[in-house]
Amino acid sequence: MTFGRGGAASVVLNVGGARYSLSRELLKDFPLRRVSRLHGCRSERDVLEVCDDYDRERNEYFFDRHSEAFGFILLYVRGHGKLRFAPRMCELSFYNEMIYWGLEGAHLEYCCQRRLDDRMSDTHTFHAADELGREQARPAGSEAAPSRRWLERMRRTFEEPTSSLAAQILASVSVVFVIVSMVVLCASTLPDWRAAAADNRSLDDRSRIIEAICIGWFTAECIVRFIVSKNKCEFVKRPLNIIDLLAITPYYISVLMTVFTGENSQLQRAGVTLRVLRMMRIFWVIKLARHFIGLQTLGLTLKRCYREMVMLLVFICVAMAIFSALSQLLEHGLDLETSNKDFASIPAACWWVIISMTTVGYGDMYPITVPGRILGGVCVVSGIVLLALPITFIYHSFVQCYHELKFRSARYSRSLSAEFLN
Repeated sequence: MTFGRGGAASVVLNVGGARYSLSRELLKDFPLRRVSRLHGCRSERDVLEVCDDYDRERNEYFFDRHSEAFGFILLYVRGHGKLRFAPRMCELSFYNEMIYWGLEGAHLEYCCQRRLDDRMSDTHTFHAADELGREQARPAGSEAAPSRRWLERMRRTFEEPTSSLAAQILASVSVVFVIVSMVVLCASTLPDWRAAAADNRSLDDRSRIIEAICIGWFTAECIVRFIVSKNKCEFVKRPLNIIDLLAITPYYISVLMTVFTGENSQLQRAGVTLRVLRMMRIFWVIKLARHFIGLQTLGLTLKRCYREMVMLLVFICVAMAIFSALSQLLEHGLDLETSNKDFASIPAACWWVIISMTTVGYGDMYPITVPGRILGGVCVVSGIVLLALPITFIYHSFVQCYHELKFRSARYSRSLSAEFLN
């Protein structure tokens, strides 16, 4: 039986003078942890550990907190919009209100997260406030199970390379394996290497052993990260994890093909599928995105600027359709006797348009008539203008993503420094 007047069906929350009425059933599963803790209080002492005061007659709980900030937080947890800072309120003060009620900085919109990171980076209080928030948000008298703490530590070790000394060592080892695997892959395509491997069987065997060791490391790393992940479905949907799977799977498929077709069979040597699968190991390079902010920034920018990228592709496609048709007409369609054979069709002219708009200019095909050359100049200038239009939006998004990831990395670096000193 929970604490309250006569088992009342509703309770009243008084936050800085603003009163909110909630049913006890809603109170039980309320998204704010501090509010939901009221449902399990057995005595007035337990209640006063959660709130500042309690009126038994009116079944009213008093919280001496910022009422406007709580209103914004309440709208967010009820699903009415996204969590942003309250107007005319200090970012740190609003963040302290979030921590008090049981929210964290990750609940904020990314633009507000950047403002908060900037402010906390200036005051050097990010790490301390984050730890304080976890302590305040944790229910009184309860401690996380040792196994859960161990899983969380393992998760951060594998997911955040700057979160601890062990995470940095693990990330360094992973980078070494990626570099070694790429060196072996590139060397195996050299004619001298293939000739030496054909004459010296031990050289080919050693390269296969190195490849197997690298794959074994990547497989073990992926399995451990899957085991310690919080949400298995979300883990499978992440782009980097999909890339890991694409980089690992071809090796096992090629091994199975070797087992079934025979190592020295004609199908094994001439199999196009097998060569394609082996070349898919190049995806291992993308694994470096886990350890370098630059690659993470590029991926995050592409994710957030997909509308601008689509707009850029639309610009290019429209220009290609116009200029390719005009160039084919001017170079080939008007005078068939002196026509330019390179522009015999609109699809062929599209190749010239794209290399001209991007100012690459391979020189493999070019206009020979005066109208065609004038059109070529217009095409080049138009390409410069059209490509430059969305670049500003993409640039600003890139800068925002870089600062966001940089401050996140600085937060974990401070955690690493504290761990090293301890």
